[in-house]
Amino acid sequence: MADEIILLDFWASMFGMRVRVALAEKGLKYEKREEDLWNKSPLLLEVNPVHKKIPVLIHNGKPICESMIIVQYIDEVWNHKSPLLPTDPYQRAQARFWADYIDKKLYDLGKKILLTKGEEQETAKKEFIECLKLLEGELGEKPYFGGENFGFVDVALVTFSSRFYAYESIGNFSIEAECPKLIAWTKRCMQKESVSSSLADPHKVHAFVMGLRKKTGIE
Repeated sequence: MADEIILLDFWASMFGMRVRVALAEKGLKYEKREEDLWNKSPLLLEVNPVHKKIPVLIHNGKPICESMIIVQYIDEVWNHKSPLLPTDPYQRAQARFWADYIDKKLYDLGKKILLTKGEEQETAKKEFIECLKLLEGELGEKPYFGGENFGFVDVALVTFSSRFYAYESIGNFSIEAECPKLIAWTKRCMQKESVSSSLADPHKVHAFVMGLRKKTGIE
């Protein structure tokens, strides 16, 4: 019997994009259901009663929540193709560490760049650039964070590139000027069909964020 895979998602969500990339890497067909984050569906509230957030992967009726937990689940269940996590336990732990760092540091700082102004925004911008430089150092001269192959940390970080234009435009800085190797890595990732077909258009994301700034009275 074929697997039934449903993804509860929102087009501009970097977290949803991670799951899309992982599913594409594995060559899996699935049904994508777009959620209205301001009017959440009964299904979303049923399958993720704790956080009430997307993304949620529903595999044969069983829900899995939180983007990197979903990515890991996908990698473990469909382990016949394009492994995302390394086999070595130490390397797996390192990949999880960097994915956790991205989630704990980068997202909140990026959000402050997009949805604040003045001193708070400037402080967030400096810290955001420091985080990107640290990640660039971890990448080093490798083609991907996973080494020669696109992997777990690449999935965790590459979806942020859909917001790079918004960060730069609203924060008035250049990521490429600060982190050229990271931008080269982004372009390398975007050459993969699994990435380019899964990420939202940066200009549409920028327009979406500008709408949020107006809605919240920042603009």
